[in-house]
Amino acid sequence: MAKFFYHPADSRGHADHGWLKSNHTFSFAGYMNSERMNFGALRVLNDDFVEGGMGFGRHPHSNMEIVSIPLEGELAHNDSMGTGSVIKKGDIQVMSAGTGIEHSEYNNSESEPVKFLQIWVIPNKQNVEPRYDQKSIDFEAAKNNFLQILSPDPDDEGVWIHQNAWFHIAEFDAGFARQYVMKDPENGLYIFVLNGELNVEGQNMNSKDGLGIAGAGDIKIQAVTKAEFLLMEVPIQ
Repeated sequence: MAKFFYHPADSRGHADHGWLKSNHTFSFAGYMNSERMNFGALRVLNDDFVEGGMGFGRHPHSNMEIVSIPLEGELAHNDSMGTGSVIKKGDIQVMSAGTGIEHSEYNNSESEPVKFLQIWVIPNKQNVEPRYDQKSIDFEAAKNNFLQILSPDPDDEGVWIHQNAWFHIAEFDAGFARQYVMKDPENGLYIFVLNGELNVEGQNMNSKDGLGIAGAGDIKIQAVTKAEFLLMEVPIQ
């Protein structure tokens, strides 16, 4: 039997540090909720706003797949492997922390804010060699379509991670509907609405709402209004 886990936008944890405003779908930092620890391998889904000229100084990570997706503005990245890059909307960034890595993330603008999603996925391999990658997304290809932006396969579309997971991004016109076919029927699907309104298997969703679905098979998604959303298929066990 299918299980649904609906997380309205206003039910998320919230942190306001002035320069940083962050909404946490799952427990993170000062937000702890025993019923919101993760959705399978999806451990962190943070919706972040960083003021101009501000950011996160160098800090360590290990044994986690860390994905950043800018929604507005530009995000500058530097790490202990010598990588320096700037990503903006239309890009996706991935970092396999593995045996250990340090990195910093700063707003690349002194005046304009940057908004981005930071997503952590628990890997299926421990202590891998750290790595960094980024790709540009052709958002035109997401029009009334599920555009793959992440997978377990280095030779497939988008970036890849050490996990049996697939991410897609989509932009549906109002009234458009399509079935999402699971890549692995043992996986679950987490849907996060970037903007607009969806109906997913009878559940209405608005901007920044999340919905986890386990054991449902193929899933019907319909846009009530024009909507942009992210699909994260991950192992549940």
